Amino acid sequence: MATLGINIDHIATIRQARGGIAPDPIHGAIVAEMAGAHGITAHLREDRRHMNDRDIRVLKETITTRLNLEMAATAEMKAIALATKPFSVTLVPEKREERTTEGGLAVSRMEHELTPFVRELVDAGILVSLFIAPDLHEVEASVRTGASHIEIHTGFYADAATETARAAEFARIAAMTACCRERGLRVNAGHGLNYQNVTPVAKLLGMEELNIGHSIIGRAVFVGLDRAVRDMLALIA
Repeated sequence: MATLGINIDHIATIRQARGGIAPDPIHGAIVAEMAGAHGITAHLREDRRHMNDRDIRVLKETITTRLNLEMAATAEMKAIALATKPFSVTLVPEKREERTTEGGLAVSRMEHELTPFVRELVDAGILVSLFIAPDLHEVEASVRTGASHIEIHTGFYADAATETARAAEFARIAAMTACCRERGLRVNAGHGLNYQNVTPVAKLLGMEELNIGHSIIGRAVFVGLDRAVRDMLALIA
């Protein structure tokens, strides 16, 4: 079965709406782990709109599973990753004005920049994943960077307006997963996955981890975080 990484950014978003210290995303991470989550994901953005540097430091010291740090491929973020030593880093594209990550890295265009960046993190003992769209052209470039994992951007699948469109997007994800397995890349997925659409993706042969945040935190408003995590785990299983 695919494992579940809980993205806690949206707990921090609620905190930032009023300022102050509550709700604390660290508390949310602990509840998620106790409910059975296999890992915690946090995106430290350049503008610190939700998670902040303190959150990342305390998460690394507190959680008992594994910390996946989502970040842009910048010198500032690399220094933070090397100092914090998360279990893994997922490199994502980032724009200041976007509400959420809108697409995947253009690895084929950024290969020469990403390769030494990835190598430095790997040499420090950090697993590196590249967040990419389900585009087969990006697979070979991802292999050449030295990253061991990719994370498939599932947003187009999640946002598909018709069943036909959703089936087509799912077919792209399935083909991408199979191709990556053939090339020795390990496969995660995330973005827009929810309680209605997660099961087919979780069932894909070779799908290792699903990183999910918004839908779980949204459900937690009504049923509590423990129940929301357990409900998602049941669907993945």
